[in-house]
Amino acid sequence: MLVGQTAVNFAANVISAVFGLINVMVFTRLFAPAEFGTYVLGVGFATIASAFMTSWLRLPIMREQARGDGTDIRGILLPGLMLSCLLAPLACFVAVLAGIGSGPALAAAGLALAVGFFEVGQDLMRARLKAFTVMKATVVRAVLVSVFGVVVSIAGHTGILLLLSSTFAYLLAALAFAAPVWSGTVICHDRARLFALAKAGVPFTASLTLYSLSSVIDRFIIAHLISPAAAGQFSAGADLVRQALIIPAISAAAAFCPLAVQIYANQGRDAARSHLEECFEFLLAIVLPASVGFAVVSTQIADVVLGPDFRTMAAAAMPIVSIAVIFQIMTYQYLHIGFLLSERNSFYFWNTSLVLVVNLFVSYVLIERLGAVGAAWGRLVAEIFGFASALVLTRWAFPMPVPFLRMTRVLIATMVMAIVVRSLELALHLSDKDALAVLLPSGIVTYLAMCWLLNVAKGRDHLNRGLLIVRNALAR
Repeated sequence: MLVGQTAVNFAANVISAVFGLINVMVFTRLFAPAEFGTYVLGVGFATIASAFMTSWLRLPIMREQARGDGTDIRGILLPGLMLSCLLAPLACFVAVLAGIGSGPALAAAGLALAVGFFEVGQDLMRARLKAFTVMKATVVRAVLVSVFGVVVSIAGHTGILLLLSSTFAYLLAALAFAAPVWSGTVICHDRARLFALAKAGVPFTASLTLYSLSSVIDRFIIAHLISPAAAGQFSAGADLVRQALIIPAISAAAAFCPLAVQIYANQGRDAARSHLEECFEFLLAIVLPASVGFAVVSTQIADVVLGPDFRTMAAAAMPIVSIAVIFQIMTYQYLHIGFLLSERNSFYFWNTSLVLVVNLFVSYVLIERLGAVGAAWGRLVAEIFGFASALVLTRWAFPMPVPFLRMTRVLIATMVMAIVVRSLELALHLSDKDALAVLLPSGIVTYLAMCWLLNVAKGRDHLNRGLLIVRNALAR
């Protein structure tokens, strides 16, 4: 079930990543760095505001809806969503105070509402293990964001229009799948229940809000110390890395996190730890080679994907951000499951707030000294610290297993892959497009061969089992 759910989620997110790649390629060519900077600052603020407004509703989805015992909390979620909408004016006011500007602030507040509505529906489907519905909604949203973005660029090359296009894309995608998400819902006006959910969700909401703030604080610091244009140039490369690398991790976590909740509730602690050991290796086997490989070929990727005004900054920042993403994913997509299983909501807050403080301080200092690329180094320091502190905190929550033998196998396979790719890069003298056409397949083939040789994530066992099934089917 883990592999099947992950495969569907991964397929959906790969399609989304493809359209995201198209967006970066098109938008960094159609929009000037200053206007693209307005867009990324607005999207960054919308991410923070959405987390603040709706995260308290997403926690009971993971804890109660994901149990698989017939629990249905949708009736209380709809009134909660309506209450969350009342925070939109406050979000707009804070955005203006953050220096985004009144027009982009209003568009960012609308985008925050649309993102929250869409993501709550997606979480409900994930909790019910409706992976195909999640996939269809993800694809529709990705297509609409791309299409609307290109359409509004005809009307004007401004960041505000680009923010508005994303708002309508998320809203239409949420409405298109409202029936499978909300059909049969009986609205429950239980004030005591809503108050209890809000109270229980305060630490989790604070954690996700701080996490969202930590994820984008660097672009706001760059805009403040240098300019919005520099923020746009940095964000183009950094967001490209995060989108390409975090999406596969989220696909895996979307599958094994609900399963971990079910296993822990129905089979106990030992069964959950055994499941999580497999999840650790599986997640690391996806994240580590992708991040290291991206870092090795980041210069070629920047030259092929991004517009001319964005390439120099991206080539300098992307290798650093790629390594930082490894620690970010293992912290938030794996170690934080220990806080969820133990219901230690405050640990989300403490871990995320510590990361934010470290990131804010280190990034500010390094940006002043190194320019915008200092934000990438600040991110790396903060994510390493976040991983270490989360690992310590899980000792007082649900001790998350870190199987070193499984980790060693993944490390060896990744090192061999990186050596092969780097050697080919130095030996070949090709254009950026031709180099990627050679290096990427070479890296993938090398890593898969090492996975089969070392049986990483039981890949050889799964392959042999699949071949046996095919052989028996042909025999029949």
